[in-house]
Amino acid sequence: MGLIALPNATPVVYLQSRQLESGGFAEPNGSPSPQLTAWAVLGLRGAGARPRPETLGYLQSHDGELSAATDVELATMAEAVLGGDVSKLVVRIQRRRRPSGAIGPNVNSTIWGILALRQAGRPAPRVTVRYLLRRQSRSGGWSWYRNGQPDSNDTAAAVEALRAAGVRGTPIRRALRYLHRLQNRDGGFELTPGRGSDAQSTAWAVQAFASAHEPSPRGSRAYLKRLRRSDGSFRYSKRYATTPVWVTAQVLPALARRAFPL
Repeated sequence: MGLIALPNATPVVYLQSRQLESGGFAEPNGSPSPQLTAWAVLGLRGAGARPRPETLGYLQSHDGELSAATDVELATMAEAVLGGDVSKLVVRIQRRRRPSGAIGPNVNSTIWGILALRQAGRPAPRVTVRYLLRRQSRSGGWSWYRNGQPDSNDTAAAVEALRAAGVRGTPIRRALRYLHRLQNRDGGFELTPGRGSDAQSTAWAVQAFASAHEPSPRGSRAYLKRLRRSDGSFRYSKRYATTPVWVTAQVLPALARRAFPL
């Protein structure tokens, strides 16, 4: 069993309290998963904290179960920041690279492929960087899949991936302008126009600006802080409180102004 989150706990303490004896992390009343555990690792490391030592073993024991490209990429990032040997996971990512440069089936999996390779200390293939640059829409944003509707989360992640690959200049400026258009009067960012502000979209936007060495958009970090609950977790939005472990894990690096790769 995990620890019980105490009232007025910090976000780091809350997240650490959701780790079970197996080393995995779980939502309240939920079961642990390697995906959520990987997010918790990235959140804690982004905040300058660590999970318990058995976390790496938990993640490694589930590597064989991961089939989706993004799951392999997420695990690679988490295990790399914990100091694990990710060479086999890197090979799995590299084998998914297509002649076009795409990694896996979607733009999103390509973004995460670059982030994972860079987190693991490997270079981003030039053909993959060119593929991602070609997927930028006229609006300046990126979508989950080719020819889809751009959104703040994929755009922010693409900025981080491109910056990690050494890209500067016009593509980054266009992307940041697109993100600015998704900021609301409350300081928060929304996934797509009209959805309303949420913690994760705001956190992604803050990370994108951090990766470009730009100040956090005015009011964005204050918006995140207003969503903090007494147990240390963060609400998804002013209206909804859901998946607090996942949300908190994604907010922590943004509050520390840490971009991926860590």
